[in-house]
Amino acid sequence: MEEITTIAVWLIGVGTRIYARKGIFIGIFAFVFLGNVFLLSQFGLLPTPEVSAATSVTAVADPLIMTKVAKAAPEIPAVPLKIEIPAIALSATIENPTTHDIETLDQELLSGAVRYPTSAKLGETGNVVLFGHSSYLPIVHNQAYKTFNGIQKLSKGDTIIVYSAERVYTYQMRSFAKENATDASIPLVVTGRVLTLSTCDSFGAKTDRFVVVADFVESHSSSN
Repeated sequence: MEEITTIAVWLIGVGTRIYARKGIFIGIFAFVFLGNVFLLSQFGLLPTPEVSAATSVTAVADPLIMTKVAKAAPEIPAVPLKIEIPAIALSATIENPTTHDIETLDQELLSGAVRYPTSAKLGETGNVVLFGHSSYLPIVHNQAYKTFNGIQKLSKGDTIIVYSAERVYTYQMRSFAKENATDASIPLVVTGRVLTLSTCDSFGAKTDRFVVVADFVESHSSSN
C-alpha cells in the first residue's frame, strides 16, 4: 500500500511540475513549428490551395466582366481592299474612287474590282456594291478584264471574303440574278449589312449583267 501511495505522490509531483512549465513547452513547440514552415516556404514546398472548377466558372460569369465584353468597341467603317471567293478561285484587288465620273470608274476597272463611291463601307449598315469586268476570251492582255469571271456559278451559301486594311469580313451568298444592264438598278439602302457583286455577262457589251447578293456573317482582326 505504501508503494502505491508513493507512486501516486510521485506522479502528482511530476504533473504539477509539467503544468507549471507548460509555457516553456508551448513556446518550444511554436518555435519549432514556425521554423519548419519558414524552411518549407523557402524551398517552395508548401501546398497551394486548389481553385475548383465551380469557382472558375463563377469568376468568368461575373456580371461585371460580361458587361465589359458586351461594351466592346464598335467596328470603324473601312474601305474594301481585296476580295476572295474560294469556290471559284477568285482573288482581286478593289479600288475605291471618290467620284462618279464614268471615265474615272472605267479607268479604275482596269486595275480590278471597284466599289461604287456612295455605297456602304465595310462595317456599316447598307449595301457594299462592287463592280468588275468579265471576259471569257481565251486570251486577254489585262487580267483585270476577268476580275469577276465565274460569279454566275456561285451557289447559295458560298463564302465571300473581303479584306480591309485591318479586318477580314465574311459574307455568305444569298442569291444570283441575271438582269438587264440598262434597266436594272442596285439599291444602296438596305436592311442589315449586304454585299453585292455585279458584272456584265460579256466584256465591252451592254447586254445583261450578273448580280450576286451576299449577307454579312462575321468579321475579325486580320492579325488573328
